[in-house]
Amino acid sequence: MESVNEFLVEVASVVWGPYLLIPLLLGTGVILTVRLRGVQFRKLWPALRLGLIIRKDPDATEGDISQYQALTTALAATVGVGNIAGVATAIYFGGPGALFWMWVTGLVGMASKYSEAFLGVKYRVTDAKGEQSGGPQYYLARAIPNKFGLALSLMFAVFAVLASFGIGNMTQANTVATQMDSTFGVPTWLSGIVMTVLAAAVLLGGIKSIGKVTAGFVPAMILLYVGAGIIVLAVNITDIPQAFALVFSDAFTGTAATGGFIGSVFMIALRYGVARGIFSNESGMGSAAIAAAAAQTTHPVRQGLVSMTQTFIDTIIVVTFTGMVIITTGAWKSGEQGAAMTSLAFSDGLGGDWGSWIVTISVVFFAFSTILGWSYYGDRCVERLVGRGGVLPYRAIFVLVVYVGATTELEVVWNFSDVMNGLMALPNLVGLLVLSGLIARETKEYLARDPYLLGEKGSSTPAR
Repeated sequence: MESVNEFLVEVASVVWGPYLLIPLLLGTGVILTVRLRGVQFRKLWPALRLGLIIRKDPDATEGDISQYQALTTALAATVGVGNIAGVATAIYFGGPGALFWMWVTGLVGMASKYSEAFLGVKYRVTDAKGEQSGGPQYYLARAIPNKFGLALSLMFAVFAVLASFGIGNMTQANTVATQMDSTFGVPTWLSGIVMTVLAAAVLLGGIKSIGKVTAGFVPAMILLYVGAGIIVLAVNITDIPQAFALVFSDAFTGTAATGGFIGSVFMIALRYGVARGIFSNESGMGSAAIAAAAAQTTHPVRQGLVSMTQTFIDTIIVVTFTGMVIITTGAWKSGEQGAAMTSLAFSDGLGGDWGSWIVTISVVFFAFSTILGWSYYGDRCVERLVGRGGVLPYRAIFVLVVYVGATTELEVVWNFSDVMNGLMALPNLVGLLVLSGLIARETKEYLARDPYLLGEKGSSTPAR
């Protein structure tokens, strides 16, 4: 097992190295930002209003869930362990400067997230059960109608199914079980049984069941966590300017060793910032396009903009609060790693056991919601590969693996997840670059007649 782990570490260092995924991720985001004329900045408020206030297109006839439910399903899959343990891991290895590169990944990633959601809706299909199915596993083949497009789509589907058991299942379940054990003394096997039963109750009902559950508790879990972060930052308000200065300066110079922090250089800050940034918000990976394809919407541009806000909420809001709490409290110099560092930061900020309790409760909700979201991503890719008959067996196996993840040491799985995340993103990013002209052209045409996302004549009726 040790040799397997060492091999995965080597592969991850190549996939996430300076010559492959990092420049491809950032480059694709920058190119799409330019071609879309900064749509993530120009249309952020209308997109937030459409997704969080209006919530559904009244004239939409196709789709399985509302735009809001599609957004919360995607948020459920992304606002997870990466927002708590992932941010802390990035800062542990890369220093405060890693947070800057997480921001950059999020900001340019919003254009990538918009683009893949746009394509997910535009090229979605109806499966044998009458449900919508879409994402890179479909749009790469349908929008690039040759062997190259087919190969990209199949690569994505295979890597997504494998990744669903890693990033979307075992790593999440293990973090929950570990945190419950360390904070409340709950045995890992008991946490595993509870999560397995709850996952089965929701997942076997499919996307409509998942959408209803995530629409209810995803906003609540984010508000609880961010609310606690606001209190900690209020207590340490005088340290906030210095913390921001540290983030910006160390992003380009690295960080000297201090306290329990061993120091880092520029490339380490960049690598871990980008890698953990995509682990958190999944922009460019193509996964969120699968949830977007199930949405009831009258035009791909509308759902693309709604889906784009997911990255804003995940990275610019939730990740920022985690990072600033860790930096302002000095927990980043403690030598702790992962969720333990975040727990220490919140405990120092709130006093007593409140901090560790809130982090543990947040881990439980964040991680369980990620399990729900990723189960849907995996089952849509299984449906693409083997047909509708493979969906129920996949869901059953996925549910059982939750228990395995909760009760097993997972260093190998974490490294496996890094590799699968990267391999998922590669075919999708290539496809986004190939299709960037189509995305930009149709986006420009739609926004020209409906610039405020209200309707062709300024009414509440969506433009078609």
